Amino acid sequence: MSTVSTQSSYTARHLSVLGGLEAVRKRPGMYIGSTDSRGLMHCMWEIIDNAVDEALAGHCDRIEIVLHADSSVEVKDNGRGIPVDIEPKTGLTGVEVVFTKLHAGGKFGGGSYGASGGLHGVGASVVNALSSRLDVDVERGGKVHRMTFHRGVPGTFTDPASGPSPDSPFAPFVSGSELVVVGRAAKARTSTRVRYWADRQVFPANAVFSYDELVTRVRQTTFLVPGLAVTVRDERRLAGTPGAEESHTETFQHLGGTVDFVDFLAPDAPLTGTWHLTGAGTFVETVPVLDERGHLTPQAVTRECEVDIALRWGTGYETEVRTFVNIIATPKGGSHLAGFEAGLLRTLRKAVEANARRLKITARGDAERIEKDDVLAGLTAVLTVRLAEPQFEGQTKELLGTAPVRAIVAKVVDVELAKLLNATTRDQKTQATILLDKVVAEMRARLSARKQKEISRRKNALETSSLPAKLADCRSDDVERSELFIVEGDSALGTAKLARSSDFQALLPIRGKILNVQKASITDMLKNVECAAIIQVLGAGSGRSFELEAARYGKIVLMTDADVDGAHIRTLLLTLFFRYMKPMVAAGRVYAAVPPLHRVEVIGAGSRKNEYIYTYSESELVATLKKLQRAGKRYKEDIQRYKGLGEMDADQLAETTMDPRHRMLRRVTMDHAIDAEKVFELLMGSDVAPRKDFIVAGASEMDRSNIDA
Repeated sequence: MSTVSTQSSYTARHLSVLGGLEAVRKRPGMYIGSTDSRGLMHCMWEIIDNAVDEALAGHCDRIEIVLHADSSVEVKDNGRGIPVDIEPKTGLTGVEVVFTKLHAGGKFGGGSYGASGGLHGVGASVVNALSSRLDVDVERGGKVHRMTFHRGVPGTFTDPASGPSPDSPFAPFVSGSELVVVGRAAKARTSTRVRYWADRQVFPANAVFSYDELVTRVRQTTFLVPGLAVTVRDERRLAGTPGAEESHTETFQHLGGTVDFVDFLAPDAPLTGTWHLTGAGTFVETVPVLDERGHLTPQAVTRECEVDIALRWGTGYETEVRTFVNIIATPKGGSHLAGFEAGLLRTLRKAVEANARRLKITARGDAERIEKDDVLAGLTAVLTVRLAEPQFEGQTKELLGTAPVRAIVAKVVDVELAKLLNATTRDQKTQATILLDKVVAEMRARLSARKQKEISRRKNALETSSLPAKLADCRSDDVERSELFIVEGDSALGTAKLARSSDFQALLPIRGKILNVQKASITDMLKNVECAAIIQVLGAGSGRSFELEAARYGKIVLMTDADVDGAHIRTLLLTLFFRYMKPMVAAGRVYAAVPPLHRVEVIGAGSRKNEYIYTYSESELVATLKKLQRAGKRYKEDIQRYKGLGEMDADQLAETTMDPRHRMLRRVTMDHAIDAEKVFELLMGSDVAPRKDFIVAGASEMDRSNIDA
């Protein structure tokens, strides 16, 4: 009985039909993703992208973005200006149509835009609906036209002398909207200026515009639209931003396009040059097209897709691939990224098979087969496709869904990359050889890591005694407490064994200088006895297979002599950790021991025992001796200068370098590791010219007294 009653009470009058922009205000997440800071930024992108579309169409070369102190945003471009004449179907001006009608604009096949970021015709109107106030100024035909809106409704604000405000009294237009002429402009000058205040009834007070995110997006846009100048000015004076003290302005403009973008993004030293692959293809799709009567009729349309790819491989193993459709970032990828990866893998597989003999690849089915991860290791790439009316999944445009683009991108990569890999010029052949060696080395490292993972974990490594015989392990299984000292030389090892606490301190000696991994391949690194021993003892793998949680020790301490050779060995070790065990450095678990340079023996007064003072630099030694003289204390003149760790006895080494109660350790940060890698690339990298310039520049400053010999 109650069920029938409930059903009969649910009638058509309970259904709501939201008109105009009411649907946007009711369900904003459907149009901008969310109503937090991400949604706030998305609104800004919609307005900026409209200006950038003018640049893509060749009508704009300058955009200005201002973050005002009153939380409003202003975007101005010198494009054609929004049409101010009457749109015949609605009887409204072009400005009002763009800002009040969903799915209205110049990007529905009317010929105004070939390839654009705005596609759905809802961007400007959605921002208008979610703004407590929006002002539009259009310079066109020698006049400055203005229209203002309050939460999507056109009307007029009565502003005080202090300037425009969303809190000013507002009167909506009643009989008809009016596009007011508020000034004169040069006849040839056209522009559009949009200033809006986000509605705090929709966006919470803690949702703010991110300056860093804005600058990143703007820089990215100027890379993708060569010649476009974008100026960003922040007048908010927010703490933690570059404009915290005063108004901050930055201008971005790049002429090199995607090639410059790749060089900017690359996190490592280059193995190959930055290659530029371009091409195009066509496909046919059936889409609704507006006919002369304004009706949508399905038609088969031939689309052209332009492909622009810049890519290079570096010495590292991290992958940085950015994808764009009509300069709109697609962080979740889509059909263009799938085509790029498929073409890349297919082309490099063919190249490896063609060079199988040189690369020593055995024909064992899939046992030694290049996979996607092997190809992507160390790759930095920017992929841009341009086409009219691409199909995205959702208004936020994070994933491209146009299926035919996949085959077009794959074909461009196939053809253009194959040309580079099969080029006959010496430089190109050298780069192709280096690339294939890297890909094969990545494959073998992956197979080796998989095999190692299957065969041994930490537990069986301990049980089967597969760890290096020269490791003096500790008894504790507590990773947080345990420490691994990597000791320079066997001579220091004997003393260190006596000086350590065997409960939680392990020792691994290395003989002299390890391999320079800065210019060695992954295969050579894995073959090197010292590098392999360090990786094996740590037990967490290397490169992409490194697992921080699997590390057997909480601290890694590099304990080398306090001389030039010791510093050299320490830099080599740091380069190894930074290149192949970076998470250890990032987690702050790598340290450098600080052994003393001098020992001063202070003569005890009367029957007191002599006291020992350790100093760690020449300046500290001089200051210590002066302090002793002022205090009237005597010391033995034969001050001991330690040339190596082996000169200390166990008590001295424990007290100064190993005992946690007295020692001094220097924690290695990512900045230290990056600096060490840069110095090593300069002094021992593959590029000779910068090293020669460095030596010539510093020769005049060299003094024989500075040589520690």
